[in-house]
Amino acid sequence: MRILLILVMALSAVGCNSMSMDYHLDEAYKQYNAGDCDKAMLELSQAERKSRSRSYVQPEISLLRGQCLERENLFVDAAQTYQFIIARYPASEYAYRARARLDTLQQLGHKPNQAAKVSAAPL
Repeated sequence: MRILLILVMALSAVGCNSMSMDYHLDEAYKQYNAGDCDKAMLELSQAERKSRSRSYVQPEISLLRGQCLERENLFVDAAQTYQFIIARYPASEYAYRARARLDTLQQLGHKPNQAAKVSAAPL
């Protein structure tokens, strides 16, 4: 009986974590649609912390983060976020959307030149 109780409690904790992640992701979309990218970014960060064991959610979180960065006129950061999605999740729907966003940034003249890329300094 004790084992059954422990099992039920463990399963309910996992479910609560998933619902919490979904809640934060839903809130991020609501805040983005309301035009408040600061709150959307906060909700995305909270959803990201809850989703560490669910890597399939990461491209969706990153895409919305990129869109917020665009809305705040941080086009270089947005482009880097989209390139991350394409490199890490190339076959996903979000990679397709990220490519479309990069094309749009380029057409609008906001995408940085490839020659202007800055490489990370070695540690």
